[in-house]
Amino acid sequence: MTLEQLRIFLAVAEREHVTRAAEALNLTQSTVSGAINALETRHAVKLFHRIGRRIELSEAGRTLADEARAIVARVSAAEAAMDDLSNIRRGTLTVFASQTIASYWLPQRLVRFYQQYPQIDLRLEVGNTAQCTKAILSGRAELGFVEGAIHEPTVSVERVASDRLVVIVGHEHPWANRQPILPQDLHETEWVLREPGSGTRSSFERALVELGLSRDSLRVAFELPSNEAICAAVEAGQLATAVSQTVAQAGVSTGKLCIMPLELPSREFCLIRHRERHRTRASEAFRELVLK
Repeated sequence: MTLEQLRIFLAVAEREHVTRAAEALNLTQSTVSGAINALETRHAVKLFHRIGRRIELSEAGRTLADEARAIVARVSAAEAAMDDLSNIRRGTLTVFASQTIASYWLPQRLVRFYQQYPQIDLRLEVGNTAQCTKAILSGRAELGFVEGAIHEPTVSVERVASDRLVVIVGHEHPWANRQPILPQDLHETEWVLREPGSGTRSSFERALVELGLSRDSLRVAFELPSNEAICAAVEAGQLATAVSQTVAQAGVSTGKLCIMPLELPSREFCLIRHRERHRTRASEAFRELVLK
């Protein structure tokens, strides 16, 4: 078993597609298939179930994926440490951010960092707050940016910005021309919300509690995994949701969305890092940039 085989396996596992993994790794499809076949043959297991034209991880594949991620993360950490010791402004910095931050707050800061440190290979991964925390704990990412609450003793949390959630509806919703909206009115309509584990969802649920409402008091029609999908669903139907004011602004500007006059508590954007892992010069430089 080689490190290259593990990297190839993880690329296939994350995409559940051999061709896409080959394209991402800039390898031929036969090379990628050969690496997977070599692992399966050597250990007499099936790492993937072949279902028609798609594949999915088997139980053995899921077990290997957890171990492989840990191994690749440790190797990446060792490479980063050696790059630091060489005193050369190069290497790789992996940043994981929740969707709202990655789409609306972080891009301009990524550009500024690239302009100052063009030799650094800057990589961004996007997910929800729970996924971001997991990436920091596993060593898959050095820096994380979240808007949800973190309760991990090995993760440090540092405020970098603030944000405010707003309740929005489409222009055909009964609330669109209604003033005012009170907390006790929120149960009158159906809602579409982000998935559990997202910072937007957890922040809204905390806001409900602060308004004296139960987290289960809303009629949630369904959940969607992205801010864009939620806004589109609200534009199309008689639903309400809560998103960042920045996320809602585009729809408000075009007249497709309306912000309800209901004050919700502000929330913080936070930088998270593992307390015990080696901190590279690149990660320290990025931290200093976002704190300015």
